[in-house]
Amino acid sequence: MTTRTFVGCVTVCLLAFFSCYAQQPTTVVEPPSPLTEPAFALNSQGQRVLEGTLRTTVLHGGPDTPVTNTAIILRNMTQTFYNYISGHATFYDASGVRCGDGLFKTDAFAPNEAAEIDTPGIRITCAPTTWRIVALDLLPRITPIELGTSVPPINLVISIDGEEHPLQLGKPLVLNLGDKKRAIVVRGAP
Repeated sequence: MTTRTFVGCVTVCLLAFFSCYAQQPTTVVEPPSPLTEPAFALNSQGQRVLEGTLRTTVLHGGPDTPVTNTAIILRNMTQTFYNYISGHATFYDASGVRCGDGLFKTDAFAPNEAAEIDTPGIRITCAPTTWRIVALDLLPRITPIELGTSVPPINLVISIDGEEHPLQLGKPLVLNLGDKKRAIVVRGAP
């Protein structure tokens, strides 16, 4: 009996381990790029959605004299029209330590469109060698919902003692109950 219990416990533990391992989410991380090459932002599926190219060439900052703004050419690489896009531009020194991080945003971004944006409020306190961009908000255009569309008809059937009667919304169904005729009307709730 003890061996059986032990084997059962081990089996349950192994199954729990494998089920937990199988449910680990994969994280999408944008790799840093050299300053002279474009950086790419990924969506939640890991597909490239934005391409950023640095327009600012002098980025040599220091603790006392940080670079406080950069210009970036941002390009929408998808076939989706975005009403709003925001994200981070992050800069790293030669040892891979982050030394600057700033927000960017743009409105009304068409497919394959490029726009020059800036990163106000950034503070680059080193001479960066790599950078990356990360998309925070990718809000696509929403197509308007057509009002006044009719609901497709639903086939309704009422079964009384095994006898089926078709129902139509808003139309009376007349049934003989004993010696009286009764009208039943089915309507949608307001």
